[in-house]
Amino acid sequence: MQELINKAKVLMEALPWIRRFNNKTIVIKYGGNAMVEEHLKESFAKDVIMLKYIGLNPVIVHGGGPQIGKVLKAMGKESHFVQGMRVTDSETMNVVEMVLGGSVNKEIVGNINRHGGKAVGLSGKDGGLLSARKLEMTSINPDNLTPEIIDVGMVGEVETVHPEIIDALEKSNFIPVIAPIGVGLNGETYNINADLVAGKIAGALKAEKLILLTDIEGVKDKQGRLISTIDVDRVPDLINDETITGGMIPKVNCCVDAVAEGVHKAHIIDGRMEHACLLEIFTDQGIGTAVARF
Repeated sequence: MQELINKAKVLMEALPWIRRFNNKTIVIKYGGNAMVEEHLKESFAKDVIMLKYIGLNPVIVHGGGPQIGKVLKAMGKESHFVQGMRVTDSETMNVVEMVLGGSVNKEIVGNINRHGGKAVGLSGKDGGLLSARKLEMTSINPDNLTPEIIDVGMVGEVETVHPEIIDALEKSNFIPVIAPIGVGLNGETYNINADLVAGKIAGALKAEKLILLTDIEGVKDKQGRLISTIDVDRVPDLINDETITGGMIPKVNCCVDAVAEGVHKAHIIDGRMEHACLLEIFTDQGIGTAVARF
């Protein structure tokens, strides 16, 4: 009987959050181990369906780097990265679009639908969702300390989000699942970082939350302890003193940009944990690191 009472207490703890987030949009960047391990894929699909049934509007933006790398390797094509960005020539771009907009996207859609949801797969090209431009990257020449342009091919950045297609799907109770592919002014196809796409879409939708699923607990201090909340104004100092380093820098900056564009709160959480999204949204303590104006 006590076990049943404990379950009821969990539901009651979630009640104020269910009330608060009813009819609000939650943008989730789905990637890492949560997209690879079978039990985590099933857990994620069920979480998303529950969010929709409870009355929230989840929007999923997914990655797929390991899957792209696997296909390229099978083709005998080596992957190259510059500052964490995949060098994307025309042949690689065809593979990126095939994998992200095809097999990966449809697997996620299939998992959600198989468990009772109503998901629809999109790429940024559908409905003109993501207008993009070529990403300009630079590095400092160590010989003369001058900046040099690095050409990484068809890697893009979001110029404009046109969210009408997402609005239409939400009103019809569908769950959008979006591959991070954008289209340029002349119809060019661009490979875009999924974190950045999720942040831009969350900003355009004025989402209640942006959630980035990662393979780590969140942002940690120099003693290795989890930092549960970060005010956006503290981020530059945390980067300068090297509390935030490496691949965490663009993730945190993505959260900062999303908050600046109207997202109430952004979260970096551990997607290796089952039901991570539900634990973040519907518990008093939450998990991971929250970035907002506190």
